[in-house]
Amino acid sequence: MAYLPAYDARAALLATNDPSVQDSAPITAHPSEKHLRNIRQLTFGGQNAEAYWNKSGTKLIFQTRQPGFPDEQIFTMNADGSDKRLVSTGEGRCTCSYFFPDGKHILFSSTHELNKGPQPPVDMSKGYFWMVNPQFRLYRARTDGSRLEKLLDRNGYIAEATVDPNGKFITFTGSFDGDLEIYRMDANGKNVRRLTNDPGYDGGPFVSWDGKKIVYRRDLIESDSELQEYKALLAQNLVRPSKLEIWIMDADGKNKRQLTNLGCASFAPFLHPDGKRVIFASNYGDARGREFDLYTIGVDGKNLERITFEGEFDGFPMFTRDGKRLVFASNRNGKVRGETNIFVADWVN
Repeated sequence: MAYLPAYDARAALLATNDPSVQDSAPITAHPSEKHLRNIRQLTFGGQNAEAYWNKSGTKLIFQTRQPGFPDEQIFTMNADGSDKRLVSTGEGRCTCSYFFPDGKHILFSSTHELNKGPQPPVDMSKGYFWMVNPQFRLYRARTDGSRLEKLLDRNGYIAEATVDPNGKFITFTGSFDGDLEIYRMDANGKNVRRLTNDPGYDGGPFVSWDGKKIVYRRDLIESDSELQEYKALLAQNLVRPSKLEIWIMDADGKNKRQLTNLGCASFAPFLHPDGKRVIFASNYGDARGREFDLYTIGVDGKNLERITFEGEFDGFPMFTRDGKRLVFASNRNGKVRGETNIFVADWVN
């Protein structure tokens, strides 16, 4: 398989983007953000999101859209924002990257084999939709992007993958059985089995730091008309993410429980290492449905608490294994409207 080797991504960004690219900068928290301290911005310009920690909390892997590439690519960087490096091929669209706990490998989905160009734009004239691109395949590589290998190849959407911190299994979202469901497989890509079975979008699974639980988002289908609309959109590789709730289950798919009942778009959950609460993004309370903030809720479904207050978008949160630091994506401090960057903060209980 042809492969573009990893290179100094910082030099590439300096050549194609604003010359003020830097490693990081301090940001003042909103006065109501009492759980966040010492916030630092790690990316500057473009669209940067879905940044996730390695097991030791020393590095981050994330997706970014920058000039010079057809669509979003996967980069890694140190926890202080230094040493940004491209680790995907530079072709197609990439998403949902994650570190393996061995510290030697990474995981991400990419369209580069089936389509080296950008993902086609989604027609938003009839509302807000997400595309679940059936050209995504799941890949594993060394942490520098070398030795790329395809880990899973099925006919349909394969993305939203995360790895068990003990290295035993991978969980992901797939559409190859005719619905958007959550699956689990061995870390080598073998023994794929389905964990969810109800109609509707089950996706975005994240494995807890102890490897015992999976938190995820679910679109609960409550009527025949909702089911027909969902199926019609899925046939076009689209979903309408306006009604997503947060759920939790055991790592083997047993004991599924709904945690939120907010009637809005809640997604990107992550279980705090203490096992008692889940952090997630939601547009709860915004009548327009446009402002997303971070919230926490207990694993008993109680004690909902708002964490961020900056307006526009905060999402994709993840705690370090010791629970002391939080990474998230946000529109805060953007130079242009809609710019999304990566931020890290100390977590204050």
